[in-house]
This record gives sequence, structure tokens and C-alpha cells, in this order.
Amino acid sequence: MIASDTSRWFKWVFSHYNERYLLQRQFHAIDMLGDIDPAPQGRPVLYMMNHSSWWDGLIVYHAIVRDSSREHFMMMDERQMSRYRFFRKIGAFSIDKTSNRGLIESLHYSEQLLKQGHGVWLFPQGDIQHLEHRPLQFQNGIGYLLERCPEAIVQPVTAYYSLGLHHKADVSLLFGSHIQQDWLIENRKHRTARLRSRLEQQLNDHRDLVIDANGEAIVGARSLLQTTRSTNEKYDAWKNGVAKWTSFFGR
Repeated sequence: MIASDTSRWFKWVFSHYNERYLLQRQFHAIDMLGDIDPAPQGRPVLYMMNHSSWWDGLIVYHAIVRDSSREHFMMMDERQMSRYRFFRKIGAFSIDKTSNRGLIESLHYSEQLLKQGHGVWLFPQGDIQHLEHRPLQFQNGIGYLLERCPEAIVQPVTAYYSLGLHHKADVSLLFGSHIQQDWLIENRKHRTARLRSRLEQQLNDHRDLVIDANGEAIVGARSLLQTTRSTNEKYDAWKNGVAKWTSFFGR
């Protein structure tokens, strides 16, 4: 397992690179609804999120930088982590899904982070799955962690990507109502199934919000990205400029 080795200096550098080079080049808008911090630092929070894009982790990191006062850590596939080891500097740690020993090591590491009062992000689907794939399929890790750290709050998070009037994609993050209860009153299988159902319902509701918005920002959403103009916006601006120029000369 590759453990996290956070660096405040690297976080500062990477956050600027992530926003101004990576995200601005790929997305027209990144919006957020809800509260990213359901509890202050010191209370463990387990974030569960759907996983439909390679960009998920980078978008979450941007939201953390912009809108959170907590310390966050994120589980990442060990093959990807081995290729991009610098992610450990911003709070990522690996999980080897091909090895039972690797799975147990990463879950124990997650458990310790939670017991230290941190926020830990999981993608319970395990692998990237199509945004519209239903039902969601959960691995058992989230049920295990709540068994070991029953004082944790669960924060459901959904990400929804869409294309519309712009050549760049829009993405929104929805932080739903957090879940706080005695996690030991049901067995691991039922606990995992109920959380899966909760996240799936939130994802469906999130999709409806995006459809109803019809290419505009969802009502109440906060913008997380000051983006540059997309190709169609640049063309429209150029066309309007030409029209004003020809009008000035009476053509």
C-alpha cells in the first residue's frame, strides 16, 4: 500500500495547476450544491461518491481547496497511484484490489484516518462505471469501515457530467444530507445495501436537477470555477465584433 504523505507546499502549487491548467481547459463550469463539511475537524466523516470519470478525484480536490476547512484523504487505485505518485502529496493513498492483503491494509489505514477525526473519501463502486449504469454496485469496504468506526458520519456525494450549449463539459457536485446513526444495529450486508440505495436515489435526483436546469446552472448552486470562454462563445463574440465594425462603416 502507498500511504499518503501530504505536503502543504505541494498542495498549494498543485491546487493552482489543477484549477488554472487542468480544469479550466476541460470544463465550462464546475458547480456545487450542499455543504462539504457536515461536521468540524475532529469528527470522522466518510464520504461516499459515485465514480463515472477519471476527473472525479481532481474535481473533488478542487472543491476541497475552495470550500472545506477539514483535512481530507482519498482512496485511489494502486495501479494509478503507482503511475502518479505525486497524488500522495495531496492526500491520496492506494488500495490494491487484486490482493486480499492489499485490501485489508488500505481499509485499516482508512480506519486509522477516521479515528483521527479526518475525512476519508471512498468510491464504493470500486471502478469507474458509466454515469447512467443502474443499479449502482457497491463493494463491501464502506460497510466494514462503519463497523470499525461506528461514530463516523456518512456524507453522500454525487457528481453529474453533461454536455450542452458549450463544447466543454459541465459538472456539478451535490452534497446530500449527511447520515448519522448507530451503524452497529444492522449487519454489514444490509448496511452496505442501504447506503447503496441512498446514493443511487441521490444520483437520480441529481440527474433530474440537471435536466430541469436545461443547460443553465442548477438553482442554488455555487460556482467553483472561473473558466475561460468556450469555442462557441469566442466565435459569437468575434461575430458580434464584426457586426459592430461593419455597422460603424455603414455596410
